[in-house]
Amino acid sequence: MSSVVITLVSLVISLHLSLLYPGLLCPLHKPPERQIVVGICAMMKKSKSKPMTQILERLCKFDYINVVIFPEEVILEEPVEKWPLCDCLISFHSKGFPLDKAVEYAKLRNPLLINDLNMQYYIQDRREVYRILREEGIDLPRYAVLNRDPDNPEECNLVEGEDHVEVNGEVFPKPFVEKPVCAEDHNVYIYYPTSAGGGSQRLFRKIGSRSSVYSPESSVRKTGSYIYEEFMPTDGTDVKVYTVGPDYAHAEARKSPALDGKVERDSEGKEIRYPVMLTSMEKLVARKVCLAFKQTVCGFDLLRANGHSFVCDVNGFSFVKNSMKYYDDCAKVLGNMVMRELAPQFHIPWSIPMEAEDIPIVPTTSGTMMELRCVIAIIRHGDRTPKQKMKMEVRHPLFFELFDKYGGYKSGKLKLKKPKQLQEVLDIARLLLVELGQHTDCEIEEKKSKLEQLKTVLEMYGHFSGINRKVQLTYLRNGQPKASNSKKDGPSLLLVLKWGGELTPAGRVQAEELGRAFRCMYPGGQGDYAGFPGCGLLRLHSTYRHDLKIYASDEGRVQMTAAAFAKGLLALEGELTPILVQMVKSANMNGLLDSDSDSLTDCQQKVKARLHEIMQKDQELTQDDYQKLAPTGSPSLVNSMKVIENPVKTCDKVYGLIQSLTSQIRKRLEDPKSADLQLYHSETLELMLQRWSKLERDFRTKNGRYDISKIPDIYDCIKYDSQHNASLGLEDTLELFRLSRALADIVIPQEYGISKAEKLDIAQAYCVPLMKKIQLDLQRTHEDEAVNKLHPLYSRGVMSPGRHVRTRLYFTSESHVHSLLSIFRYGGLLDEEKDWQWKQAMDYLSAVSELNYMTQIVIMLYEDNDKPSSEERFHVELHFSPGVKGCEDEENVPLGYGFRPASSENQDKKPNQGSLEDLSQDQVDQALPVSEPINIQRRSPMIRNRKTGSMEVPDLSVSGADVMLCSLCSGLFSASALGVSCSAPNLRDYVRTGPILINDTPPPAPLYLLFLPPCSASHPSEPSDRLHVVPPLGGRPAEPALQGVAPLAVDGAMAHHLRHCPYHLRLLKNCLLSDQELPESLHGFEGCSMVPSIYPLETLHNSLSLKQVDEFLNNVCESSSEAHAKTMKALSSLFDSQSQTSLYSPQQPLSSSGSETSLHSLCCDAVDTEGFLGVLSRCL
Repeated sequence: MSSVVITLVSLVISLHLSLLYPGLLCPLHKPPERQIVVGICAMMKKSKSKPMTQILERLCKFDYINVVIFPEEVILEEPVEKWPLCDCLISFHSKGFPLDKAVEYAKLRNPLLINDLNMQYYIQDRREVYRILREEGIDLPRYAVLNRDPDNPEECNLVEGEDHVEVNGEVFPKPFVEKPVCAEDHNVYIYYPTSAGGGSQRLFRKIGSRSSVYSPESSVRKTGSYIYEEFMPTDGTDVKVYTVGPDYAHAEARKSPALDGKVERDSEGKEIRYPVMLTSMEKLVARKVCLAFKQTVCGFDLLRANGHSFVCDVNGFSFVKNSMKYYDDCAKVLGNMVMRELAPQFHIPWSIPMEAEDIPIVPTTSGTMMELRCVIAIIRHGDRTPKQKMKMEVRHPLFFELFDKYGGYKSGKLKLKKPKQLQEVLDIARLLLVELGQHTDCEIEEKKSKLEQLKTVLEMYGHFSGINRKVQLTYLRNGQPKASNSKKDGPSLLLVLKWGGELTPAGRVQAEELGRAFRCMYPGGQGDYAGFPGCGLLRLHSTYRHDLKIYASDEGRVQMTAAAFAKGLLALEGELTPILVQMVKSANMNGLLDSDSDSLTDCQQKVKARLHEIMQKDQELTQDDYQKLAPTGSPSLVNSMKVIENPVKTCDKVYGLIQSLTSQIRKRLEDPKSADLQLYHSETLELMLQRWSKLERDFRTKNGRYDISKIPDIYDCIKYDSQHNASLGLEDTLELFRLSRALADIVIPQEYGISKAEKLDIAQAYCVPLMKKIQLDLQRTHEDEAVNKLHPLYSRGVMSPGRHVRTRLYFTSESHVHSLLSIFRYGGLLDEEKDWQWKQAMDYLSAVSELNYMTQIVIMLYEDNDKPSSEERFHVELHFSPGVKGCEDEENVPLGYGFRPASSENQDKKPNQGSLEDLSQDQVDQALPVSEPINIQRRSPMIRNRKTGSMEVPDLSVSGADVMLCSLCSGLFSASALGVSCSAPNLRDYVRTGPILINDTPPPAPLYLLFLPPCSASHPSEPSDRLHVVPPLGGRPAEPALQGVAPLAVDGAMAHHLRHCPYHLRLLKNCLLSDQELPESLHGFEGCSMVPSIYPLETLHNSLSLKQVDEFLNNVCESSSEAHAKTMKALSSLFDSQSQTSLYSPQQPLSSSGSETSLHSLCCDAVDTEGFLGVLSRCL
């Protein structure tokens, strides 16, 4: 009877407690005997969150654990004496939480604390967090703390420079990070250097789909206390680590919020993150963080950079979201921890369960289709402005003062390219010009015309930004040699102004478009990523199965090309500056991608002298000249020599055409209507005249001979003006272009060697370090541990977490592309006589006359899993594209054999479901070809059948009167390269809405009509993907297929522009297909330059073995001991300087001791059996 009464009383008490505090007792378990009560003391938003609910449900399954959730009103309003009792407390701070009361409760009841409460005060102050991390010996970015008195914010140890800040004597060059000392303040700013465009990226707590925005503001904040730290280049990825005790750590990677500020979310609106594996060193860091802050459940941020991992933030109590495996693990670890600590004192029978340690499982592949493992591409920069230079001797004291101010006397030379320095030069030029205008008899020796040109160039664009201008000053003890009537001797300074060579808007479009098209080479690249998220490069990259590194030389145009390419490749948004700083690595490492003229042999100088001698002949080229100038028999060279016939006579014609051109520009300048005429990229007629006048002066020397070295500059200028300034309508530009191109097609390639031996010798001097780096990239494809790798045990929705593709992109200038191609052609990779495919490739390359902007050399490594022990397991392919289509190229373009990856020639082989995601059922995007207007005919010799993975679409060119220079534009690539779906459900409704005018008022000129035809009879469910641009004939189209279709009406100028500009045509088609509003850029296209399309990749060889390529690279790299020594020096410098890791990482002297790694220490830390090159490649 008494037992029944006790049971009833306990039930009443339980019922009373559950009514008083809903959720207080765990409903999943009725405690039969003494239970261990785990109390959850946190704000309701946290204690009722999905991760907490999932973990507590699992925790309740322990037989002796009962969970009590403290109601929020009790926490906030009741004294701690009235809080529920518990044996173990899980309590953590968040916004609004009374941490003081929680500390008081812990002192009163003395429960087992899962997370220490007093340490949570420190976690709220970033200064204390960094202090603790440093005391524990945990690597963190170099930093300095700026403490400001709120009453006197101006009194602080901060000195702000143009491209740096000095905090407490510690200098931080841009880019650097500015963090508020309060951890609850998420307004973190990253400041960029002026060379990358300046401004800042402003991070904040996620709002909708944004986590940061780019701002043009470059000055640091003037109120508040901050931590300033060096920026760590992470390739656009952050790693968030979650510990559950010192022996368990789960890691997830996400896109860095600083990259483009767009938050990637899943269908449920959650930020997309992917579990990645931690290295053994990172697991040790996780253990240290957990113990140092006494937080069992703890989250912190890792930055993987420079081959190290750095902790940049500790968040305290944090759970992983949306991972059932993590919920299981977390509850198990916490439950075991509670039972281990409390079971003995409550006399509860319990023993720690022994379980097998989790072993990382990497699925093996057994499919018959070869799997892509590595892509290496060497790419020339995009379209640029002509490079220009002006020299003048200066003697004014102001120039000497400037020379002395920046330490020019130490070496006798000074280079000025920072905005502040250039502003000082501009101020001097302005001052001297004012004095010259006021006093004609003043003692200013500087020529007025030179000063005016100096002033004009420095005033271009209205601001100093990017790497686009620089001034060099050289001390001349006795001045330059003067004529007999010289006024004055004595020391002087030689001022050299360099400008131009900047990436143009067209160049940015080219790079971005090529980046989009590049996705097509990866598995599933032809699929519609937006409609089917299980395929393609974006899928690989977003799920951290893509190891990407982008290198660029230190030239501004090369760096911006790399950033624009990355933007297109990875579907990023916003400005290029954040992408440039985070994704592009500087590769100025003694010749990896930059030319080191001091270390080149004298072979090139001898070749130039011989070339100059042959081109100075005032007679018809003889057979002997052909043998001397083109011993390789290259068809492109021979054809150019036939055009030239007599070199001196051709130079005479070119010189006369330049004189005619300058004369025409002068007449335009005299015309009042042309006074304010703006040319492409903010150039003026005056600057254009100066550009051509200088070439006119320099091309023909005083003795009447021609300076052959100026031919590339002449061709550069006429190619630029023909494409971008054709609207001026200058006469004879086509003839000047034709002749200068013929000369350039001889001079430019032959400067890199005339005979095969010379070409190979010069090529080795340029790019042996790059070849060795490529060899390392191919060798170490599977063994790179310093990258984010998907964790197979925690991955959801990924069919092959073990797949990993390595991509290395190298952006460089023309010299390296020429040299690299010479090594492949003449280095002995294959024998033309024995290999028909290589013979065809060599014939094709010989017919290519120019390696234009965006030229690509692509190496692809495949793995054939059917041959695990054979040399044929790894298979290498070599592909090539001559880049941007030049003017009038369609007539004489060499015919290649198409893009033929081996994977596309094995269509009968099917992927194994355990290794490769089956992408065969993916919807394939079709190209959106432009239906030709009535006066357009197909005549492109490049048209071939479309192949899987090819970046090619049929081209259209204009015939007859509509032909204009560089208007042979078509869509750059197919819609699949642009991520555009061909199916638009609203399309039929859209085209029935009637004519649409781009402008509200009808234009005076006749309208041209753009038609999207209705669905075809064969495919009634699919709308047409052909956009017709036709002139109106009686208000309706002439073609029967277009009858009854509502048109989009545009005026004649717009119709003409759309025929010749693929960028805007594609933009318009995308809007029509996706039922979007017409973009603003279609309302005014005056600033748009015609953007030439890019030649598709041609396969040079698709059946090379890795062993074959490795032996070839090894022979080439080690054929010269001098070249080998240079290679090792270059690769060693990767470790001796941090400049390689990111374009804008701080210099070595400013690095903390914790982040420095010498080559010796890296080699010592490596496994004994691992060679030196293996250590190098793993860190690269």
